[in-house]
Amino acid sequence: MPVPRRRRGVFRRLGGLRHSSPGRLQLLLGALLTLGVLTGLVAGLTGNSAAGGTSDLGNRAQPLLVEAETIYSALADADTTAAQAFLAGGLEPAALTQRYNEDLERATTAISSAARRTPEGSEAAVSVGTLSSGVARYAALVATARADNRQGLPVGASYLSAASELNRQTLLPQAQNLFRIAQEEVDDGYSSASSIGWVLLLVALILGLLAVLVLGQRYLSRSTHRTFNVPLVGATVLTVVLALGIQVVLAGQHSHLGRAKDDGSAPVAKVAEARILALRERGDEALTLAARGSGSTYTTDFTQSSEQLGSALGNEYFSTDLRDKHSAYLAAHRKVRELDDNGDYDGAVKLAIGPETTQQFESFTTGLNTVIEEHKADFTREIGAAGRGLGLLTVFGPLLALLICMLAFIGIRARLEEYR
Repeated sequence: MPVPRRRRGVFRRLGGLRHSSPGRLQLLLGALLTLGVLTGLVAGLTGNSAAGGTSDLGNRAQPLLVEAETIYSALADADTTAAQAFLAGGLEPAALTQRYNEDLERATTAISSAARRTPEGSEAAVSVGTLSSGVARYAALVATARADNRQGLPVGASYLSAASELNRQTLLPQAQNLFRIAQEEVDDGYSSASSIGWVLLLVALILGLLAVLVLGQRYLSRSTHRTFNVPLVGATVLTVVLALGIQVVLAGQHSHLGRAKDDGSAPVAKVAEARILALRERGDEALTLAARGSGSTYTTDFTQSSEQLGSALGNEYFSTDLRDKHSAYLAAHRKVRELDDNGDYDGAVKLAIGPETTQQFESFTTGLNTVIEEHKADFTREIGAAGRGLGLLTVFGPLLALLICMLAFIGIRARLEEYR
């Protein structure tokens, strides 16, 4: 494609500038101003992109992960508590009723909060919508089961089974799907917060600006027999200061992001998964008893969940004390199963919902909750630290670049005046 005549004329004039000293100075000035302006612009965009990614990670992606786990754990615990209350027969114990109601309230609150963090029409929004409508149906089924159970009607067990099936086949899978999406968004959030593309471009521009400043001063020193051009020396010093400032800010951000991931979001995800498995164990235990001999599905699921949880507890995030507490709960569970298998159903129910087994289980889950809260605090602290210097980069990066351009203009303009 031929180059337009006007454009050819522009290129010819620019090419002609290199044949005279004033022309070469004009080209040098143009290169410095162009690189300076681009450096300032990209510095601001880099700071803004990194700040936005860090803010989104701390204000949306990570909270969504926690809310998804809260939804799962609240619904799983509600299912377990409903089954335990059903096992008690007649009028449910007030403590279990209160716990069940609190679980549903936690779930609905977390669902509402998650809805505000998910884009409309996204896969996450679909899961949140399914959860929102499903929790109401689940609560209605449990209410019917409880009403029938109080009257001694066997059909109550069917309604409880239907509620549990809705919970396990629809609600909990949707909560897990939301948890998976949130994990992916957290991983993507770290990449976004790092702003690698902008950082690489900024590094290239700063190196280019430094190179032109050094070569320009070398040329001026040879052509004018002056050792230093003070404004250009000042521009070079400011460019080095800008480079060092950017390095400090971005290195600090990268370090804090690394700690936020290693000490915060990664442990939270692992411990949350362990808590999910623990709640499945406890739910399977109660539902096996409620099924009265036809709960083989729940028994199988308990075994699978225990194996997965045992493997997960080998992770560095879990202490020996937590592993011992889980072993103590499993020992209590085996006693429950021995009583039930030997025909002592009432004894098995009494042990399952009694203080011995309950305290063993709650001691374990309380320990998990403590670990989650500790790592959530670590994440919040590190994310806050990661975003501190980015606002300065967004503002002072362009200002320093503007000052560099002004010094470059003054330094070259003074030499150009000598040719008039």
